[in-house]
Amino acid sequence: MTRILQLGPLSDRFNRGLAAEYDVLHAWETDADALLDAHAQGIEIIVTSARFGCRASLIERLPNLRAIVSFGVGYDAIDVAAARARGIPVSNTPEVLNDCVADLAFGLVIDCARQLSRADRFVRAGKWPSGGLPLATRVSGKRLGIVGLGRIGEAVARRSSGFDMQVQYHNRRPVESSVYGYQSCLVELARWSDFLVLTCPGGEATRHLINREVLDALGPEGILINVSRGTVVHEPALVEALIEGRLGGAGLDVYAQEPSVPQALLELPNVVLLPHIGSATEETRLAMEELLLANLRAFIERGELLTAV
Repeated sequence: MTRILQLGPLSDRFNRGLAAEYDVLHAWETDADALLDAHAQGIEIIVTSARFGCRASLIERLPNLRAIVSFGVGYDAIDVAAARARGIPVSNTPEVLNDCVADLAFGLVIDCARQLSRADRFVRAGKWPSGGLPLATRVSGKRLGIVGLGRIGEAVARRSSGFDMQVQYHNRRPVESSVYGYQSCLVELARWSDFLVLTCPGGEATRHLINREVLDALGPEGILINVSRGTVVHEPALVEALIEGRLGGAGLDVYAQEPSVPQALLELPNVVLLPHIGSATEETRLAMEELLLANLRAFIERGELLTAV
């Protein structure tokens, strides 16, 4: 039976199902080094996630590793270059989470603009009898900039049509089939936008893509929404822009050092903070688990991955 190393737990349903069907070693239940010393030769497949990743040092310790199967669309925490150097394919779980992440992104647009979370806190704290909140900002008819017009970015753009928003996007290159306006300069897109939504991949190519210059271009009335990766934003620059009033607000589902969130962000009223829940619905998580298992079965049975990165 193929021996699998599972680097971190997913749902109880998934953990039980995987262990019932395969010979699985749980890296989090014991001393990982001792586990590898005892079983490195026999491990053929790694099951991981965007959260747990897979470092080059681990790949090097497993001489008979044949595949890395991951839960989540992001794979920047996996050393794909190290895997490819060994001829080891890597899979993720794209497509099945597009709608839920796009729903959340647009929910953050509405929340930040209309101050929903802030208003909820206001009522719960018993402050309503003493007066109202400052006026909020409308969403309908505003300008939506999207950084990374991939599958999730397209889904966000489609949702904006119900709000009669203008849409432009920034990519490394234009999307030929897109009906939305392309802006080659990210700073100019930020300057044009009322809302700037980040749906680009993580990794070194996009690290700190959103810097002080971009934030200043978005400006004191602009709102930044990040459902991509925390590394895409230069977090200290974001904090400074918010504190100094150079940025109007932010809706964040991801952070540079999760689960750590800068204290300054916790104290700002114009920031909505979520604990990386873009795909966190019952329906989507089940679909992600099923796609991971389908990749695993396809590789064991036919030597191929259905959604290789």
